[in-house]
Amino acid sequence: MSGTMSRWIAVGLAALVAAACGGGGGDGTPTAPTPGGGGTGGGASTSATITIEANGRVNPSSVTIAQGGRVTFVNNHTRNHDMSSDPHPTHTECPEMGQVGFLAPGQSRMSGNFNTVRTCGFHDHDAPGDTGLRGRIVIVAAQ
Repeated sequence: MSGTMSRWIAVGLAALVAAACGGGGGDGTPTAPTPGGGGTGGGASTSATITIEANGRVNPSSVTIAQGGRVTFVNNHTRNHDMSSDPHPTHTECPEMGQVGFLAPGQSRMSGNFNTVRTCGFHDHDAPGDTGLRGRIVIVAAQ
């Protein structure tokens, strides 16, 4: 067998192995998780995004993430929001939310890592009774 043919066979085998193993982009960069969190159980994503939409409501209002994951809050509304953990006004349920805090219009900020399996309620500290700005983060055991 010629050297050129051997190289083509090796290239073809490498492509088949990469395809069988999930291949991907080939640069070693992991793909971003789907925003909004995963489902329940071990298939949950390690990150989620909650957006305060132009209408002043959070979307989605509930996300599920795997233990150790983080949540990004994005403010697409025209006014400031101060996103905090329940209960109001102590914000003690999930201290990881303390890293989000004040968001000006157009700003985004990520929570700390949610390492404890539980459900965390959240709200806008400046509008705690506004149900459109309330929601929950469900943290499930990582598998």
